[in-house]
Amino acid sequence: MKDPADDAVLLESARSGDRSAIEQLLTRHQGRVYRFGMKMCRDSEDAKDVLQDTLLAAARGLPEFRGASSLSSWLFTIARSYCIKKRRKTSRGAALARSSQETSDLEAAVDPGVAPDELASGRELGVALDAAIDALDPTSREVLVLRDVEGLSAPEVAQVLGISVDAVKSRLHRARVAVRAKLAPVLGLPSEEAAGGRTCPDVLAAFSRHLEGDISADACARMEEHLTGCARCRGACDSLKQTLALCRTTRSAEVPPQVQALVRAALRGLLTEGT
Repeated sequence: MKDPADDAVLLESARSGDRSAIEQLLTRHQGRVYRFGMKMCRDSEDAKDVLQDTLLAAARGLPEFRGASSLSSWLFTIARSYCIKKRRKTSRGAALARSSQETSDLEAAVDPGVAPDELASGRELGVALDAAIDALDPTSREVLVLRDVEGLSAPEVAQVLGISVDAVKSRLHRARVAVRAKLAPVLGLPSEEAAGGRTCPDVLAAFSRHLEGDISADACARMEEHLTGCARCRGACDSLKQTLALCRTTRSAEVPPQVQALVRAALRGLLTEGT
């Protein structure tokens, strides 16, 4: 986790035109931008372009950045605009091919010969998590990635996406439940269909709202009372907590060294032009 105080010091110098501060500041955030590009574009070349375009645009805009939003929110807003442009250029055939690959990745992660506890501690779970997030529709995916992977607050996510906080939370709850459902077989959990519909239909959505502080004390108490007496729902909620913990600790798609070198060269070239 980056020190906000360090960002503030670098930002102050960057606004005054300090090229070294601009490069250091943007380099510190490149991993988050690249991961976002990978999740939203689902293509390493597109993610590289999004990273470079975002950092170059940010370098140009830093003198006018006044901190109305956090630096992270500002960078993600820029990155999202480039992701949308990339997505518009994606052909239907390519999208279908990626969807098929995501399904294969998830199926490959579920090895019937491996015990669930071994899966949970191995690479298979990370592959399955990535595939489950990638399987979300873009509007749900960007909310979950920004909130649960990159750790932005709900108001910050709303600012990046240009929607209300309530809309963010509504999409977030649905995305969390969908990802947890995809991970259920990897975690060794029965699906709701296999359970004969015995899982309470709203317990996961209610628990997600509880995590965001969006249900009343009375509703929270009723939910906790139900969970105390319902092992199946308690296990479902525990698996959702495990899913969210995985989202927060997963740091896949680190910027490859060669991409870092290319982006650094482009950034330095831009900064040199301004002298």
